[in-house]
Amino acid sequence: MARSIRVGKVFKALNKGASTDEADLPWDADSSHEPLAGDSSLPEAEPAGLTDHQAPPTPPLPPSQAIPPPFRENLDTGAMVDNWNERLVAALGTASAPAEELRRLRTSILHPPAGKKPARTILVTSAMPEEGKTFICAGLAVTLAQGVKEHALLVDCDLRRPLLGEMFGLANDQGLVDHLARGVDLGRLIRKVGHPKLSVIPSGPPPVNPAELLGSERLLTMINEVAERYADRYIIFDSPPLLKAAETAILAKHLDGVVLVVREGGARREDIQQLVETIGPEKIIGVVFNAYQTNVLERKIYGSPSDYYSSHRQNNG
Repeated sequence: MARSIRVGKVFKALNKGASTDEADLPWDADSSHEPLAGDSSLPEAEPAGLTDHQAPPTPPLPPSQAIPPPFRENLDTGAMVDNWNERLVAALGTASAPAEELRRLRTSILHPPAGKKPARTILVTSAMPEEGKTFICAGLAVTLAQGVKEHALLVDCDLRRPLLGEMFGLANDQGLVDHLARGVDLGRLIRKVGHPKLSVIPSGPPPVNPAELLGSERLLTMINEVAERYADRYIIFDSPPLLKAAETAILAKHLDGVVLVVREGGARREDIQQLVETIGPEKIIGVVFNAYQTNVLERKIYGSPSDYYSSHRQNNG
């Protein structure tokens, strides 16, 4: 699972994070070991005092004690949710350990230290590729949207390797690139994904000049526009890994806060220190130590760290 902490404990946690906590579960842990509530496939424990010859009827639960439905049944468009990444749905199950950690991160965002306002524009990034930042970015947005009053808007700013739309089964034929390069209105690019309080702006097709687009004045104007136009929402930005794309640091400076994702056993401590120094520790509102391990199937989807730029070049001829 992932562990979230406040930035004041960053470097202490980095030392501890060098070794994986045995209590942690990887994000791709088999969710069958911890079933979602309402899983009717599980056998019920036999009440004490009954024998094999006794089969008492099972009375229905009163409405106040009814078992809550699985996560996907709480959403407004089941067909759309069927296209979501399976690990994402499993991790967000109400009984799962990753879901609980994301709720803790949500709490730290909604209730910052005294004297500080909640960050409403939030960047999720990592030092290096394959640390699980996009997965946690998606999970955080869904978790925020599950709150009583909170709405969330996801924006995929990882123009080199856009994966956020795939998490929700969205086509990547149009998105942020169309706004930055051609001025398409943002309202036309927002996609519904099946949750009543969650929407996504995909990246669109990878451009030939991602650094120039993300470093442009139009991007800064876009940040201000979405913050004012959608003032009722928490706006979560996925970005390229900071040490692989200099424009991520520019993006971070113009957002309220940064959530740093660190895969345990992944990025070197020196890389993380460089990332914190580049962003500025005052910007970091949370650190997630992710025990996620890439398996063979995911390598086919995501590629290896060395493919980060080569895949972008191939996509653009």
